[in-house]
Amino acid sequence: MPTPSLTTRDLTIRFGGHVAVNQVSCAFHAGETTVIVGPNGAGKTTYFNLISGQLPASSGTVHKGDVDLTKLSVSARAGQGIGRAFQLTNLFPQLSVLENIRLAVQAQSGAGWGLFRPAVQHRNLTARAEHYLEAAHLNDKAFMPASALPHGDQRKLEVALLMAMEPDIYMFDEPTAGMSLDQAPAVLNLIAKIKSDPSKTVLLVEHKMDVVRALADRIIVLHNGELLADGAPEDVMASQIVREVYLGTATEETA
Repeated sequence: MPTPSLTTRDLTIRFGGHVAVNQVSCAFHAGETTVIVGPNGAGKTTYFNLISGQLPASSGTVHKGDVDLTKLSVSARAGQGIGRAFQLTNLFPQLSVLENIRLAVQAQSGAGWGLFRPAVQHRNLTARAEHYLEAAHLNDKAFMPASALPHGDQRKLEVALLMAMEPDIYMFDEPTAGMSLDQAPAVLNLIAKIKSDPSKTVLLVEHKMDVVRALADRIIVLHNGELLADGAPEDVMASQIVREVYLGTATEETA
């Protein structure tokens, strides 16, 4: 078995007397897409926040390869290759779609936008930004303010920004939330393109079972902050305890 790209060991967070995530240990590998499911309040997004650094762990560790990330900030973890889908409200809504992507490219490359930098460097940054713009099928909206995009295109821009940062670990929290049935495939196709790269690790929080079936190589189930099941999609979905806790209701809803 190859060395995991990402590992959590006994990862735990407490809010007062409430344990939101309780000693969750998982190893994730490059070339694998893991979908994290569970009922509302199961700890899925909290677990994501512990991995990406938005929340500090009460105990346990997060490692990327051999590097201990547990005490690192969000930005330091991003520098180590942990990528969490951006929210537009935290970026530059008044800048154009292309400018937002170009800023992400600059951040990844470590290049500034100084007056005296060589013109060829500026052109190279713009060309890379246009590459991700095209990948997200946002060419026709390149010069629109990000705030003016429809919701579905905002989601596509979030994925494009994450791709521009070129992380090793991609983390998506319900990437199709709020999207119509005709909008969702565009985002799912972008994630499928990332998934096809064997050097990348993809983690996805999702509750829509059609999305889970389309993308998952592996499913882990959280319940009351604890790891309930972990395995191949067909095995997890067939588990009686999983069906009782979560999938039974979801299956009825999507039947």
